[in-house]
Amino acid sequence: MNNAPFVYVTYIAATPQKVWQALVEGELTRQYWRHEQVTDWKPGSKWELVADDGKRTVKHVGKVVESTPNKRLVLTWGDVADAADASKHSRVAIDIETVGQMVRLTVTHDELTPDMRRRISNGWPRVLSSLKSFLETGRPLDVFA
Repeated sequence: MNNAPFVYVTYIAATPQKVWQALVEGELTRQYWRHEQVTDWKPGSKWELVADDGKRTVKHVGKVVESTPNKRLVLTWGDVADAADASKHSRVAIDIETVGQMVRLTVTHDELTPDMRRRISNGWPRVLSSLKSFLETGRPLDVFA
């Protein structure tokens, strides 16, 4: 594992409540990410990232570590093949902070393998740019273009 975290910060013209909803409500995440996070959002609960591909393919798995509505979400993040081996899971912390009339959204993904670092370094910027566009304009980006 590489201890250097991947950090992505963006500013979104939205309320913390709208950003939180877009992160945790499946009907919204499917619109800008084409995936849904499936869990009950309680610490210790199982978490899955499920593709909106007609087959509901599970892409990543983990557990909810922390869930403070409108403020902070922390998850473990692993490949499906490594579901049973938590030592191979990375960690994602999503922080939502009010800054004036907008939100500063910070995603910190750490405890990464080199392969996971490569994949998320491309993935998070796409997903979060689509989230920003979706919340500000009502239109997501095609993150898989």
